[in-house]
Amino acid sequence: MGKVILAIDDEEHILELLAYNLENNGFKVLTASSGEDGLEIIKKENIDLILLDIMLPGIDGMEMLKRLRKNPDTADLPVIMLTAKSEEINKVLGLEVGADDYISKPFGIYELVARVKAVLRRSERNIGSAAAKEESYDVIAVDKIVINNTTHEVIVDGKVVELALKEFELLYTLAKNRTRVFSRETLLDKIWGYEYAGETRTVDVHIRNLRKKIEEDDNKPKYIKTVRGVGYKFS
Repeated sequence: MGKVILAIDDEEHILELLAYNLENNGFKVLTASSGEDGLEIIKKENIDLILLDIMLPGIDGMEMLKRLRKNPDTADLPVIMLTAKSEEINKVLGLEVGADDYISKPFGIYELVARVKAVLRRSERNIGSAAAKEESYDVIAVDKIVINNTTHEVIVDGKVVELALKEFELLYTLAKNRTRVFSRETLLDKIWGYEYAGETRTVDVHIRNLRKKIEEDDNKPKYIKTVRGVGYKFS
């Protein structure tokens, strides 16, 4: 059986379009027309990826995404946001909350299927990497920060700090290569796994979130430094 995708949208024709085309590409598709219905399905079914519209009645897409990321059982569940082309601010907010990707309406089916497959591949690689490292003890300690890549745990000044999956991967990549300056494009390719159509703001958003969580003063970062005209490094 193919991967299970949950599509949540209040427009019936969008759900029909998604279900028809994704099922033709080997996926099993479940649908919901509200955030409340979507959350109920998630409790009962093993979902591999969610296509989540931002503009939903009741619990909107942004609030639902926040709930998913706060719940340990769904914190790493891949989510692709569906947005209108004019909802630029929602795209950025979605990435800040923890969306894995977004796609603008109206969308092309080939692009949608490609993005779904890409996000699922990244998710599988993350799971595979964790399994492969189960017997190793991969820890980076810098000053007051301890990063455990086996348990995906980050401790700052003796306290556990909760990071979203992409935030952890970004921090680990930077900390493991402390002498290297990474361009935004390189980080996009390493962490997100494919070209993000020039959306280097994705990296900036995650860097900003990281600084808020691990820096004593995120306006004067000690660890994650900006190298003007190039990108970022961990110092």
